[in-house]
Amino acid sequence: MNIDDHPAIAGQLGIQSIPAVIAFVNGQPADGFMGAQPESQVKAFIDKLAGPNDQEAAIKEALDVAKGLAETGDYAQAGQVYSSILQAVPNNVDALVGFAECLLEAGEEEQARELLATIPEDKKDTPSLRALETKLALAEQVKSIGDPAELERRIQTDPNDYQARFDLAQVRNAQGRRQEAAEELLSIIKADRTWNDDGARTQLLQFFEAWGNKEPATLSARRKLSSLLFS
Repeated sequence: MNIDDHPAIAGQLGIQSIPAVIAFVNGQPADGFMGAQPESQVKAFIDKLAGPNDQEAAIKEALDVAKGLAETGDYAQAGQVYSSILQAVPNNVDALVGFAECLLEAGEEEQARELLATIPEDKKDTPSLRALETKLALAEQVKSIGDPAELERRIQTDPNDYQARFDLAQVRNAQGRRQEAAEELLSIIKADRTWNDDGARTQLLQFFEAWGNKEPATLSARRKLSSLLFS
């Protein structure tokens, strides 16, 4: 405000020179400075008032929003939120992994890999990153599998064509049909646990890691797997 128009307020606040900046918290003056200051000191003044905890809370809230959007399948909006977080905190691992997953879901596999490559080595041992790396590995496997219709035909002709079931499980996973992917592998485990050195169970566990422990398909398939193994 112009102190010439409001001299009483300037007097109450003890302003003796201008420019003067006063910060209020809950309607009460909390801190301030008088006289022109360089930009670095103004930023330091604002950071001091806001505090690191406020920024951390805001970042956490934004990450929760982005994760919620991704869980509903809205990867476009989730990607925008993750991108905004990275503009403020470029090295946030959760945001990097989340954004990379959005890229992968959008078909931008190479961009996802390039983004993950920027994560420092000392921060790569995180569950979310390992899960996404597993998902990328599965996506790479699917490229060489072939036509799912042909795999289905082979299974109809020979229900014991376990390789066709195994390959179809990977295709279904890539298509987002997780429950069907799990069922194909569970069928193999039920019929022949020893096939391919217990390869169906190993692949199913990889799916669980990529999908996450709270994914409905994981919860359902894990119960069925336990029933098969311990019945």
